[in-house]
Amino acid sequence: MNSPLYTAILAHADPSQVEGLSRFFKTGKGQYGEGDKFLGIKVPVTREVVKQCWQTTSFDNLETCIRSEYHELRLAALLALVQLFKHAKKDVGLQKQYIDFYLSHTEFINNWDLVDLSCYELLGVWLLDKDRTLLYDLARDGKTIWEQRIGMVSTMQFLRYGQLDDTYAIADIFLAKPKPLHDLLQKAVGWLLREAGKRDEKRLKDWLSDRYQDMPRTMLRYAIEKFTEEERQQFLKP
Repeated sequence: MNSPLYTAILAHADPSQVEGLSRFFKTGKGQYGEGDKFLGIKVPVTREVVKQCWQTTSFDNLETCIRSEYHELRLAALLALVQLFKHAKKDVGLQKQYIDFYLSHTEFINNWDLVDLSCYELLGVWLLDKDRTLLYDLARDGKTIWEQRIGMVSTMQFLRYGQLDDTYAIADIFLAKPKPLHDLLQKAVGWLLREAGKRDEKRLKDWLSDRYQDMPRTMLRYAIEKFTEEERQQFLKP
């Protein structure tokens, strides 16, 4: 039997929004979201449904939703998982079950919003006081660009605690990858570097000074976005 979460998400389907969402998330042939299907539900609506339903969502319910062909159901599963994980903070064993569920279902976490709205709230929090080799492995050897992106974006949580080392170390992993690097990975790395720079601008500038000439252009532009125009032009020189 389907869960209240599954039923409630389906009830909000809006066919008039399907075409726009499909275009936004690049579902055309050869695009990164090729073949994904949408119900036509925007993220704020999905969040509101999850807010009402997460407490009654079981592992079986999560399994049904995350395996759905519909993007919004997979997102709902991930947002519910984040809430379940947060509210299990006094039960480490249960939290680990939620993390294991997440890691065993990465094949269904297959677009940038699914990654970005879940990974640092789950893996980032979980690994705050643990060994972080997992993220390095995902960044280096992830089977998909989405697993690799998880490795990078999860470090956002560390940045919030002033822990910058992993962001820079994992960025180096991406710099060492064969070119061309996928645009969505360039953007993720640049974004996290920019966030690291907000905490320590000098460290970002020092890091870039040794690498900017070898950085893919999109990654570099994202990383230096908050610099002054003069500083940006210095880094963008051929």
